[in-house]
Amino acid sequence: MNGPLLAPREVAPGQYGGLLGRAYEPAELGDVTDTDRLVASLDLPSDVPVERLKSRRDLLARLDPGTKADPLAQKAFELVNAPRVQAALDLDREPEKLRDRYGRHRSGQACLMARRLVEAAVPFVTVFFNHGIRGQDDRPDDTDEYGWDTHNDIFDSLKTHLIPRFDQSVSCFLEDLHTRGLLASTLVVVMGEFGRAPLVAIEKSFAGRGSPGRKHWAACYSVLLAGAGVVPGSVYGASDRIAAYPQSDPTAPGDLAATMFHALGIPADAHYTDATDRPYRAVTGSPITKLFR
Repeated sequence: MNGPLLAPREVAPGQYGGLLGRAYEPAELGDVTDTDRLVASLDLPSDVPVERLKSRRDLLARLDPGTKADPLAQKAFELVNAPRVQAALDLDREPEKLRDRYGRHRSGQACLMARRLVEAAVPFVTVFFNHGIRGQDDRPDDTDEYGWDTHNDIFDSLKTHLIPRFDQSVSCFLEDLHTRGLLASTLVVVMGEFGRAPLVAIEKSFAGRGSPGRKHWAACYSVLLAGAGVVPGSVYGASDRIAAYPQSDPTAPGDLAATMFHALGIPADAHYTDATDRPYRAVTGSPITKLFR
């Protein structure tokens, strides 16, 4: 949801199938507040019943045999012919009060859509909480455009635009999953790709009103995990007093990936192959099993 992520105006890398091939391309939903568009995109035309769709599919396979093995074409036909998927994309089926609780904005409704997809047994869902990393440069009066790459104006951006929506939507998402009995079987990972520098500074190369922000910082940052047996309220690891470097139990990105695979029942030494059958180890880290009951 809210993809593809723009960084800041071009599509950021790493969002697609990569060396795994087109079969692993994600289905992008974009702005889910336009629920009519999402549902209509999977509706068959009134003059094309399911039987006629099957005939068209067979004809296409005869005219272009390559489409029969095209994973994206296969997925497209499966989506159009899956009523439960269409139902999951229809946010109008949700009570008005619950939609309000999530927040009537792109971020909140994307979290609500994520819960609906989890409920529909979609195995992996990604929500970009904001669709751009620095939309505030061009549209400072539109909170929907704000991103978390807060080089300048970090205090106003976080206090007024980013954190209130985050607290509202993510807390509702976790609460909603728990109420429906879905949290125990769903691992929720809330993170960015790096942290922010421990000291504030003004960067003249970025737009803003001259107030300080924080630069990129890869040495230390926080990740929130919930569900799937993660012990609620627990804290693993600590930084120094200014959150510059790990002080105890340092965890690398590979360890986090291994922890996610662990929750899925996939061992850290598992391998996968690319389109040319080259083997790759799934992760290079070790799972943090202390996080789980």
